[in-house]
Order: sequence, then structure tokens, then C-alpha cells
Amino acid sequence: MADKLSITIKIDGRVYPLKIDREQEEIYRKAAKMLNEIILQYRKKYANHDSQDFLAMTAFQFVVKNLEMEEKADDSPFIEEIKQLDEELTDYLSLND
Repeated sequence: MADKLSITIKIDGRVYPLKIDREQEEIYRKAAKMLNEIILQYRKKYANHDSQDFLAMTAFQFVVKNLEMEEKADDSPFIEEIKQLDEELTDYLSLND
């Protein structure tokens, strides 16, 4: 069973208590830091908007990046190419038996 840890994360001035696996603490703190940095950038650039707008745009930015990474990580074209190469090799080897 994983060792649980209670931590407090602050995002855009609001405190969120969390119970996480101890080995995930660093990533949770890093994520909160990244969020706060991006929110601060939006806050500086668009001073006349409210926190909800900053949070929404930050979340949107991360979802777009996640989708881009998923597309880059799509290995299905490689799998199809490997299957094709395997078939060609099998055919070639069966001809040369």
C-alpha cells in the first residue's frame, strides 16, 4: 500500500488540501508552481479580467498541449509499418527456404 501524504497546494491564492502518494509530492508541487506562473502571466497581460478567466485559459492551454503530445505519441502508424515489414520478411523467407 502506498504511503499517503497530506499536503496543501495554493493555486491563484486559494488553498487546496490534498492527500497524495508520498512519491508524487514533487510533481504535485511542480504542477501548482507551473499553474501559478501561467496564471500570473495572464494576469499581467490581461489585467482587466477576473481569476475565472485566467484559470479557464490556463486549463485550456494545458489541454491543448496534452492533445498535441498525444498526437505526437501516436504509434499506430509505426505499428502498421512494422506489421507490413514483418509480412514482407515472412514472404521473403518462405520463398528462400
